[in-house]
Amino acid sequence: MAFFTYLLASAPYGTLYCGHTDSLLTRVCQHREKVFGGFTAKYGVCRLVWFEHHDSREAAYRQEQQIKKWNRTWKIRMIEAANPDWSDLYDELIGPQLSRDAWAGLLTAGLAREQVEDEARRLAQLGSSPSSG
Repeated sequence: MAFFTYLLASAPYGTLYCGHTDSLLTRVCQHREKVFGGFTAKYGVCRLVWFEHHDSREAAYRQEQQIKKWNRTWKIRMIEAANPDWSDLYDELIGPQLSRDAWAGLLTAGLAREQVEDEARRLAQLGSSPSSG
């Protein structure tokens, strides 16, 4: 199983948010769709600008806690070292198999994370990209 530490931004040099998860695509989609409300929903923080893979949940959590202690300048330097244009990495992660609208539709339909991931795998095997309806 993969675990991730990630940074979201509202815009380049905007409001930043740091978190960790075991399902990066699902979690970023939840932020984008404001599924849980809270800080990211309130401040429009949904652009995935940096992430890092970890072998354990504990390692991802420790990295999140470390980054949260950093000052803003250090966080910006880290983002720009990996992503100088502040591109939204979410679009690169989902690829052609599963559109952003499809993820949003699956999540808002109330499906559990495992069901969403199963659907993503099924669609990837079919090589199709669902259209939003």
